[in-house]
Amino acid sequence: MTPSLAAILALIVLATHVAIIAFNLFGLIAIPLGAWWRWRFVRIRWWRMLHIAILATVALQALFGRACVLTLWQDSLTGSSGSAPLIMRWVMGLIYWPLPIWFFALLYLVVFAYTLALWFLVPPRPLLKS
Repeated sequence: MTPSLAAILALIVLATHVAIIAFNLFGLIAIPLGAWWRWRFVRIRWWRMLHIAILATVALQALFGRACVLTLWQDSLTGSSGSAPLIMRWVMGLIYWPLPIWFFALLYLVVFAYTLALWFLVPPRPLLKS
């Protein structure tokens, strides 16, 4: 793979990773706020199920000591050359913390438990029966 293609793919993986993190964080904040302010979208079942599924995947990967697939892909695309552009290094510094895996496992399990609690505290609308 040419270096420029690998760099472009690494940026795409990083952008996808950031988008998923933003989606997860948005849901964690928007669901309780939306319940308070009566925002209808926070009770959309498919959106809530996607939120739980992504956070469950993250929590399980950390619990089993596995790195995120996106992290592994990005690492294989960028390598350890340190030649990533400045913005990419800055964003990576925000999302990749130099902490032990047990910290992330605990953090993600707590966040997942919070997400499950939100499912019951702010239940999604039931599916329409036909």
